[in-house]
Amino acid sequence: MKAIAITEFGSTDVLKLQDVPDPEIEANDEVKIQLRAASVNPIDTKLRQRGTFFPDRLPAILGCDGSGIVVETGSAVQRLKVGDEVYFCYGGLGDRGGCYAEYTVVPEVAVAHKPKSLSFVQAAALPLAVITAWEALGDRGGVPALNLLSTAQTILIHAGAGGVGHLAIQLAQRFGAKVATTISSPAKAKFVERLGAALAINYTTTNWVDAILEWTGGIGVDIALDTVGGATFSDTFRAVRPYGSLSTLLEPGADTPWKLARQRNLLVQFTLMLTPQLLGIPSALAHQRQILEQVATLVDRGDLQVVVDKTFPLGAAADAHHYLSQRLVQGKVVLVF
Repeated sequence: MKAIAITEFGSTDVLKLQDVPDPEIEANDEVKIQLRAASVNPIDTKLRQRGTFFPDRLPAILGCDGSGIVVETGSAVQRLKVGDEVYFCYGGLGDRGGCYAEYTVVPEVAVAHKPKSLSFVQAAALPLAVITAWEALGDRGGVPALNLLSTAQTILIHAGAGGVGHLAIQLAQRFGAKVATTISSPAKAKFVERLGAALAINYTTTNWVDAILEWTGGIGVDIALDTVGGATFSDTFRAVRPYGSLSTLLEPGADTPWKLARQRNLLVQFTLMLTPQLLGIPSALAHQRQILEQVATLVDRGDLQVVVDKTFPLGAAADAHHYLSQRLVQGKVVLVF
């Protein structure tokens, strides 16, 4: 099969289209999927540059999430059958093949039927980003499904025009929250406002912390989702109300000034949706699949949309990585086979 198989780590030059053996089912609970599209995520660019979680296992095929058609099933598979159209987030971390390939093998527990109303391209753009948003706001942030404590709840979502951000805005406001988000251009402001954001703050021209405090009457938001890290994470402490919560997708730096977060008694939580795969937790993989099943319902009834900014053919994965690094994306970038 054709795949983007990397044999070293570094610039986009390492992303080369190659002929590699087809993956084979090795456990009776696995399914083989013919991929039609794969999402390109920031984690892919980091693994390409720094090395995968298993750097000694090369060549490596990146790509954590995708969509396609089931072409073979293990003897213990019960929910899925050959011909099913599916989407999922699994693989691409270095220990097993990812989705930058024509075929992949995935445990059935991680695979959901794709939304009927979406193309394979749109479906591929969803899994990693929407599971991350759901876990950060629902499972961790207190917006249960997503169980809002109050319809007046306020949420700050950083980088609202990004892959995770544009889905998090919709999930939060669909379940009754008022959403503020940070963006970097007037075009992105219009984009997030169309998705339901009540306040779009251009952080390049405005002190976004002051803007949040003004918006909340000096109190701060109930919940914040940090998708940026670094100084943005620590600056967010002042933008969250006392006893509020802050979820981050990134690892805080060693120089993080935690004192203000402690004084405000903030609940600081980490969201890494790759944990079930990294630690081998089948129940958590099942939970993430159930999120995708609920998301499919939302999508098919018109309550959630995924925005694909740009597509690239599989052989142009290097161009896709370069485009993502320019930070001009509104929504997601997808490889199409």
